[in-house]
This record gives sequence, structure tokens and C-alpha cells, in this order.
Amino acid sequence: MSRSGATLAVAVPTGMLAAHGWLYGRWIVDDAAITFAYARSIASGLGPVLQRGADPVEGYSNPAWLGLLVAGRWLGLFDHGSWLGVPDVVAYPKLLGLLSAVGVFVCFHLTARALTSRPALVTIGAGTALACTPSFAIWTFSGLENGLLAFAVAGLAAVVAHAAAGCRLHCLGPAVACGLFAALASLTRPDGVIYAGVYPLVVLVLLRAGQFSRAAAAVAVSTVAFAVPTGLYLGWRISTFGEFLPNTALAKSQGLPDLDSLHRPVELVSYLGWPAVLIATGMVALALARPWPGRAGLVALSVPLVLAIAAFAVLNADWMGEYRFATPVWTLATLTSAVASARVLPTLAVPSRTVVAALAVAAAAVSSGTLIDAARAFRTAPTAPLCLVAANTGDNIAGYARIVGAARATVLAPDVGGAALVSPVRIVDLAGLTDAAMAGFWHRQDWGGLRNHVFDEVRPTFIKSHGGWSTITGLVTDPRLTNRYAEIGSTGGSTDWVRRDLVGELRLAQLRSYHREVAEPRDLAMRQMPRCFCALPSHA
Repeated sequence: MSRSGATLAVAVPTGMLAAHGWLYGRWIVDDAAITFAYARSIASGLGPVLQRGADPVEGYSNPAWLGLLVAGRWLGLFDHGSWLGVPDVVAYPKLLGLLSAVGVFVCFHLTARALTSRPALVTIGAGTALACTPSFAIWTFSGLENGLLAFAVAGLAAVVAHAAAGCRLHCLGPAVACGLFAALASLTRPDGVIYAGVYPLVVLVLLRAGQFSRAAAAVAVSTVAFAVPTGLYLGWRISTFGEFLPNTALAKSQGLPDLDSLHRPVELVSYLGWPAVLIATGMVALALARPWPGRAGLVALSVPLVLAIAAFAVLNADWMGEYRFATPVWTLATLTSAVASARVLPTLAVPSRTVVAALAVAAAAVSSGTLIDAARAFRTAPTAPLCLVAANTGDNIAGYARIVGAARATVLAPDVGGAALVSPVRIVDLAGLTDAAMAGFWHRQDWGGLRNHVFDEVRPTFIKSHGGWSTITGLVTDPRLTNRYAEIGSTGGSTDWVRRDLVGELRLAQLRSYHREVAEPRDLAMRQMPRCFCALPSHA
């Protein structure tokens, strides 16, 4: 395969993914801004804090992604200004997402070259399917770490499949590379630790008589390659925060899987469309059932896919929608099914091949309708835009603080990323992601204790009650809310409150006037343009 052919094979899906990502404009999800805020603090020498003066809390779960953002800020590429009129807080993470996707497609080509005779066709087919999946495109360009995780699992899959197909599974190079890719996945997302099992499982599945000693040595080497970087970070976490798990994991109260977990992968099937999934599954089954030179590579490729599906099933459902945690599933499923199809289809008789092609076209038509609807719906109402939170929890609350004259004002709110980037007001994270005390209450589901902590200890200057966060905790039904706080105003299902003992009737009237004349119009304006972006002045 010529270099130009390989370049074209990678460029085609990259271009399609970029075009797909363009549909969602400059939207960045607010949770990504939490990591942005930590990157600003670390790069500025403040340490791992959400804001200047805040306590150190591991309020992020993606240290590898955080490292790339910190590097970008040090280099002047991130959180400094704009690129040709595009804020670099948008451009830099989106570019990182696109470059990660390029890495994914390169790994697709390397895998296809080892297992098939038509690597360019397989790469374009698998890459196109991946690029057209809204869930993948949305979260790759969301500002979050999904693209980097996709690259980590694609790289791991490429190495293990190539090694298995070439009878080099027990060699030093593949063992070390698999350990390092697994470490990258683990440091990109907590659930990425599951991919540490890929290499040992593949070695076990493909183990033959007389290979035990070499296999055991290779697994030991791979384990060390994984354990060194992850162990170093774990040691730093324990010494810095005193915890084995990130604060975000405690706040999300991830529990053991139950019977409902078995149904979660079925949701992914419904998302893609049953016909397409059945055809892809049939191709993989046929390819695995038939002997061929690269069959061991396909077996190896199937192991990380199974683990990705298992990880998705075990994780709690994500409130952000569009199957944010399914990125590794989409990545590995498209590659595995494309490789299997490339092996099976040429062996079928012409009539059988024609039938399969017709069924595939029909399945693609069914899936296209569903996926287009998903893309349109998300484009119209993307999840938690950073700028909306920057406006209603950042700028608006900062405006209230100026009226009240509170030098050390605080706000209790469930969405904090955008606010941390624009506001000097001290943020107390109701969801607990960036607040260790709150995370403890969420982990224990101690709602009474959480409310006592809020009303008797924290006593925030302002409270923003919003959605399920306030309902689950019982915050809005606790009589202390209306007894101790006065309502300023409501917009879009969110209500702002101020402590009664800090304002008299005149100040309260001024706050309500500011809400009507400034805060509410600002909030509504941001809701009407969720794919645009706002100015983010630095308060670091």
C-alpha cells in the first residue's frame, strides 16, 4: 500500500468527522470547563484547585487530558486569546479532539493492514461509520477527553491485533506498548483501567502448549509498563488529596453492577439500529468461525471490544445524554466489524454477496434516519453549554455580589465549570465534583447531612436551585431555604436566592431589578444561541 493511499484512507474519515463536528458549532460542554479551570490554576502555579483560594480537590477525572490542556496554556495555545477570531478555549480542545481522531484512523489502518488485504478500504469504511455516529462526533468535540480515550483504545487494539496476527504476542515491544496504551486509557478516564486486562486476556485466550513461560514473562512486562505511570499518579493522588479515588468518583457514587446493567448495551443497539448491528455481529461471528491466517488478530481485536461493552454496562447512566461513555464501544465496534466483513465477503458466492449488500444498504438507511434525528436534536439543544453556565452562574451571580457588596461572596450551584472561568465569586459545588465535603454526602446519599452542611456550615451568600440536583437533595423543600433565603428571580427552571441576613428591602429590590433587567435577558440570550461562544475573562 502506497503512502499516498494510506494518507487518503486516513484523510477521508478525518474530513467527514470534521464536517460532522462543524454542525455543533463552538459548543463546549460545561463539565469540560471544570478541567479548563484546573488547567488554568495548575499552569498559573496555584496547584490543583478550581479557583484561587479554594482547597485542593481532585475535581477532574482525566489527568492525561488535563496535562494536554496545561501544556497548551504554557505554550500560549490555550486560555490566552483566540485563533483567527475563534476563542482558543474552543479551538485548542477541539483541535486536540480532531488530532486524537486522526490517531484513531491511523490505528485503524495499521490494524487493517495486518489483518486484511484492503487496508485503505477497511479504514475508510470503519472511519466513515465512526465519523457519522453523532455520539462519537459530539463528545470528541465537546472539550472533554473522549477523543484521547478513543485513541488509547484504538492504539491498544492495533498493537495487540498486529502482534497476535504476526505471532509476536509474547515479544517485548507489543507487551510494553500494550501496557503503556492501557496506562494512557486509565489516566484519561477512571473506567479506562479496565483495558489493563486486554493484553493478559489476549495472551490467555491464544495461549498454546509450551508457551506458558514466555507468556507469563510478557504479561509481567506489560503489567509493569502499565503500573509505573499509573502507580506514580496514584502515589501523587494519595500524597496530595489523601484518597485512592478521584473526588469525582466519590461524588458519582459508582456502585456494583446489577441486573439493569445487562440492559444498557441494548440501548446502544437501539441507537445504531438493530439491522446494522445484526449484520455486523454476523460478519464477526463468521470471521471468527473460519480458519484464516489473521484469525488470531481478530480474536485479539474482539477482547478490548468486549471489555469496552462491559465498562459501558457497569458505569452509571450519564445525565449528559448521547451515550458519552460509549466512545470506546463505537471505536472498537466499527473497526472489528469492518475487518471481519473484509475477510468474509470475498469468500461468499456472488448471490450471497449480493443479498448481504442489499441488506447492508437497507440497514444503513434505517440507521441513517435514527442518527440524523439524534444529530439534529443535539444541534438544537446541546447539553449544558459552557457559556450558559458562565452567564447564569458566573456573570449573573458576580453582578449580584457587587450589589450586595459581599467581599467574600459564595454561591452554591450544581453547574460550576463556566462560572469558575469567569467569576471571582467563590463556588460551592452542589454536585460534589469539586467539593470533597459535598462528594462525601453524595457518596453516602446523606441528603439530610448535606442540607445541614449547606444551611448551618457553608451558609452560601447565594444559592442557585436547579433541576434534579436540588430535588434529589431535598434542598428546595427544606423550610430553611425560604426562611433564611429570599428569592431573587427565576429563569429557565433555575431560581436564584440570597441570604436574608445580608440584604435589606432596598438591596433585595435592587437584586430583583438587576435580575429583570440584566440577568434574565443575559440568560435567555445564551439559551437562544447554545452553539455560540462567549468571552471568558481570566480571574486566575
